[in-house]
Amino acid sequence: MKYFKSEKYNTPELQAKIMGPNPVKLEEELLIDHSIPEGSVVCDLGSGQGLTSVFLAKEYGFTVYAADLWSDPEENRKFFDAMGLSEEQIIPVKADAENLPFEKCFFDAVVSVDSYNYFGRDERYLDEKLLPFVKSGGYIYIAIPGMKKDCHDHLPQELLLSWTPEQLAYMHDTEYWTEMVNKSRNAEVISVKEMESNEEVWADWLKQDNEYAVGDRKSMEAGGGKYLNFIAIVLRKKCTTDLFPVF
Repeated sequence: MKYFKSEKYNTPELQAKIMGPNPVKLEEELLIDHSIPEGSVVCDLGSGQGLTSVFLAKEYGFTVYAADLWSDPEENRKFFDAMGLSEEQIIPVKADAENLPFEKCFFDAVVSVDSYNYFGRDERYLDEKLLPFVKSGGYIYIAIPGMKKDCHDHLPQELLLSWTPEQLAYMHDTEYWTEMVNKSRNAEVISVKEMESNEEVWADWLKQDNEYAVGDRKSMEAGGGKYLNFIAIVLRKKCTTDLFPVF
């Protein structure tokens, strides 16, 4: 696909802030023909150093809460200021995805790129930990690294060059994630599908010089990419009338 919105973020300075396969391109593909209303308040869940949050604010006009447990909100604030975004447009928050510090029904939507697979494998997570903070009828857009076919019983040696079995346990196929999100009582599953971006976003990541990218090169140069993909999940929080039909 053509990445019209994210091309302007393809600079050495901005690419140095990515923490895995290019999350901006993943986010652009994820949000093709999205249903999030204009002017929405959006949680960027697992925002890292804030590049995806900047993308959401600048390219889509959302008010964004950049929520991440491991990044420094003060450092992210400096980055957001440098990108010309005000405190009204984007708000950095130190937040644990398991214990979000927001009011109930606060967000019109949640967008999560390359992080949901760390906490969303608990079938209770959606209903108990995330959906309470989304407004009735609001949307959740997720892009996560996955496998073309689950192979945890016989992990390929190519993948084990860079990752341990424990690390690979966070990655599953579309069948697994379809079954997982369908267990939710309060979410309507719009779609679960393989994304197109896999090769290109990995190529962007492997160009980086940080130790994690260098470590990942071992598997990818040995052909490990043939087992991997990215998965897009789109959910909608059921409205009250969906949960409790009026007769």
